[in-house]
Amino acid sequence: MVNNKDFIKRLQKVMDFYGESASAFAEKIDVQRSSISHILSGRNKPSLDFVLKILSSYPEVNLYWLLNGKGEFPSTEKKAPETKPSHKVQNPQTNFNFDDIETKTTTSNSAEEKTIDRIVIFYSDGTFKNYMN
Repeated sequence: MVNNKDFIKRLQKVMDFYGESASAFAEKIDVQRSSISHILSGRNKPSLDFVLKILSSYPEVNLYWLLNGKGEFPSTEKKAPETKPSHKVQNPQTNFNFDDIETKTTTSNSAEEKTIDRIVIFYSDGTFKNYMN
């Protein structure tokens, strides 16, 4: 069973780690602000849905650490080694490097050159980043 006081401390640690207020945290995990307030005050216990929303929005949070303090936060997962790009194209507005982008050349009857207008990256938590050229 989850110790509510310890869960509150770990939840507060997650919020502090990301520098988010209770209001911003609630918005990020898509719950009402009162839900965060009631959990932090000890009035309510976290539901399974609440915990899953945290894990989905913050992949660095380890389930076992959040629930019972075992494990690490932020979780330390091995990342793939970075490779040095052979070329760099940089968007001055976002400082985004268009490295390692696979391109396919197609033959076209028109004489004009195709250029990249924007790149949209979708993340598994439903957020996205839009890079305009």
